[in-house]
Amino acid sequence: MSAAKPSLSPACTSIFTLRGSLLTLAILTLVSFTFLSLKSLRSPLQQSIHQLVTIRDLEDEDLSDIYHTPEVFKLNYAEMEKKFKVYIYPDGDPNTFYQTPRKLTGKYSSEGYFFQNIRESRFRTEDPNQADLFFIPISCHKMRGKGTSYENMTIIVQGYVQSLIDKYPYWNRTLGTDHFFVTCHDVGVRATEGLPFLVKNSIRVVCSPSYDVAFIPHKDVALPQVLQPFALPAGGNDLENRTTLGFWAGHRNSKIRVILARVWENDTELDISNNRISRATGHLVYQKRFYTTKFCICPGGSQVNSARIADSIHYGCVPVILSDYYDLPFSDILDWRKFSVILREKDVYQLKQILKGVSDVEFARLHYNLVKVQKHFQWNTPPVKHDAFHMAMYELWLRHRVIKY
Repeated sequence: MSAAKPSLSPACTSIFTLRGSLLTLAILTLVSFTFLSLKSLRSPLQQSIHQLVTIRDLEDEDLSDIYHTPEVFKLNYAEMEKKFKVYIYPDGDPNTFYQTPRKLTGKYSSEGYFFQNIRESRFRTEDPNQADLFFIPISCHKMRGKGTSYENMTIIVQGYVQSLIDKYPYWNRTLGTDHFFVTCHDVGVRATEGLPFLVKNSIRVVCSPSYDVAFIPHKDVALPQVLQPFALPAGGNDLENRTTLGFWAGHRNSKIRVILARVWENDTELDISNNRISRATGHLVYQKRFYTTKFCICPGGSQVNSARIADSIHYGCVPVILSDYYDLPFSDILDWRKFSVILREKDVYQLKQILKGVSDVEFARLHYNLVKVQKHFQWNTPPVKHDAFHMAMYELWLRHRVIKY
């Protein structure tokens, strides 16, 4: 017979059950503390990684705020600096209309700076066989300074270009598509428009790029009209000082300017004058207005362009482009909507409502980006990386790559 198994008393069973519960509770407590400890150890690392990703995202966003394709611009710019070469035709007397700038001051100083900068830069080559582009160094601004009429300008330009065609083989290789000339004053545009083969084939680098007439955006280059030297230092990072909503003062030499003055000159929030500010009112009163204004209105004048745009950028006042058919300078590179307000001329009647509709956060971003583009609208001698000269050269560099011969 098998022996019977001893049975446990109810008291012993309760003790074992209590011990099991305590043991389970101890294990759960240990696991909980371990989990919390590991989590606390991981948090700083996770936080650092998150912050690093955020910073990188901000840096990428910061870079892309003003450029359409920042990485492409960066790579192409580096390649341009290494490889791009321009041959300057040596023909023409520098004391008349050729080779050298008329001056480096005034509303049309961009033309003068380019003439000087191209000779100071690494892009110039004395060997035409190494050249990517050929510069025709004739200055209509110098002709204007000597009182030459439009008719005679056209004759002089035509004779000069024809002499280059007859003397050198380079024009005929491409019918002039790898040639360019520079003119900032609108007289240069009008003078060269009498030469269809020059306008159609060569690259025109101009300050009045109106694409409703002869300017061809994918071929020609828009040059900023910059009034240098600037009367006062650059503005920026001064939002608290900008208490005026909008500002404009100037000649009413276009339809849009007449409408602007008529509609808004008596407004209490927009500072709109129906004429230039007299110097008798005080020293540099006009320029100082840019420092205290959020938005500077830039309507087209006798041409689509205006030196007021570069003034606005320099003084940190967000430009409001109020000019139809204007191919804005460096628009292949810069995203103008990130640092300016672009309107159609018909929007002039809703100007105040549009500007007041820009939130404080949006305005701060526009202003911040505006400061970043200031270097692109500054001429220097000798030229400096990323300044107006180098931006113009980059635009030319983009165009030379589509030329085949």
